[in-house]
Amino acid sequence: MDWGCVLKRGIAAALAALMMLAQGLPLAILGRGQAVQTAVEQTQRRYVALTFDDGPRRKTTQPLLDGLAQRGVPATFFLIGLKVEGNEDLILRMAREGHQVGIHAQNHNMFTTPEAIYSEVEPLRDTLSGLLGISEFMVRPPYGKTTSEVCGQLGGPVILWSVDPEDWADTNTDRQVAHIVAKAKDGDIILLHDVYPSSVDTALRVVDALLSQGFCFVTVEELFTLRGIQPQPGETYRCLPPQ
Repeated sequence: MDWGCVLKRGIAAALAALMMLAQGLPLAILGRGQAVQTAVEQTQRRYVALTFDDGPRRKTTQPLLDGLAQRGVPATFFLIGLKVEGNEDLILRMAREGHQVGIHAQNHNMFTTPEAIYSEVEPLRDTLSGLLGISEFMVRPPYGKTTSEVCGQLGGPVILWSVDPEDWADTNTDRQVAHIVAKAKDGDIILLHDVYPSSVDTALRVVDALLSQGFCFVTVEELFTLRGIQPQPGETYRCLPPQ
């Protein structure tokens, strides 16, 4: 990588941002390494959030992070508590490289009773808080299943998805890529799992395909910011289309 060029782009982007602020123009949150755009260009861009469940798993999450870093693309990872020990460096890398970390579950049990908050959510929240130094996390219930009673006690917004290739069902990356690319539209939240080698291949191929079509990848929290929406604890979100 030409770090001189990276530094020059960073300085140019910062100067552009200052100029836009002076003019009272809004700033876009773009994928890493992408230049700040004008207000007109922002309205023409299409944004998607790539999300991963069930990790981290060193054999698959590490090459996924490598591939995302090469492409300058951020993602959102909903983690399993039992998989944190021994993979702390991967989680710290996620935060360091601009990815978002969220709560999936401690043991991957469903959030269908209030007891799940104490057995599945709070232990992982405590672990991630101690590791990352933050206390607020978005939550994705296993299988996307929960109740209104539990939702109200999760302590964060509930993030589901709008594009699901069911990558757990087979290792057919051609099918998975075709499904995502055909379905993806502005504001979608894409679901994949970073525990399958085939899903890593799918994710990177999807990134390449959608980037070539002019899509920008952002984290889920960045997507909320771009849409001017404040995520509410206990509320469920599947996608964030343009208003």
